Amino acid sequence: MSLQLSQAHQELRRQINEIRTGLGHRRLSDDDALVTHCLAFCAALTSHHQGEDDGMFSRLLRERPDLATTVANLVEDHGMIASILSQVRELADRAAESRGPALEALGRELDGLAAIMESHFGYEERTISEALDDGAPDTSWTGRVFRFGTA
Repeated sequence: MSLQLSQAHQELRRQINEIRTGLGHRRLSDDDALVTHCLAFCAALTSHHQGEDDGMFSRLLRERPDLATTVANLVEDHGMIASILSQVRELADRAAESRGPALEALGRELDGLAAIMESHFGYEERTISEALDDGAPDTSWTGRVFRFGTA
């Protein structure tokens, strides 16, 4: 399961990098597609984290209660990331209406989000991969965590 988690994280990295690259090389005709792609990415990352919070982590803690502090840290990160995603959605909505400065602000917010995601994903993979591979049974949480869809 750790490989599937890593692959899900890699897909989310790919998506945010594609959006950031698109914002850097945008043309006015591409703006609507970029905003739509950005909103779809926000939904995918939110679904991924909700699947972890609502399923994977609780299942993992049943098997490995010693990971309670680690899981608490990850859940705290998810809250911080959710707050940033709210800001990204707001900027994306503004960018859909006004373009220019709103798209620049969106790009800056995505740059910060990408850095936080990288740190979070690395920590998560280092701290829970072994436990996932040792026995966090699938109780229908894997779909939201591993197969959240593409933007």
